[in-house]
Amino acid sequence: MTEAEIFDKIATLIADNFQLDKDKITMDTNFTKDLNADSIDLVEFIMQLEDEFGAEIPDEDAAKIITVADAVAYIKSHQG
Repeated sequence: MTEAEIFDKIATLIADNFQLDKDKITMDTNFTKDLNADSIDLVEFIMQLEDEFGAEIPDEDAAKIITVADAVAYIKSHQG
């Protein structure tokens, strides 16, 4: 899966979760600053990433996912 395909799937998840226009999501979008996500929002989003991409994301790695670019890079480097 390409970086663009991963970004597209992640942007769709974010748009659905945070009631946001998908076109407003960029690689620089910050989950806490731009989306006002709290810790519960982030845990739910990480679980959706795991389901969507079939990846197990350990808590210590999830804590490092701060922007959309971080999420894309993590998925890209951990795809089977």
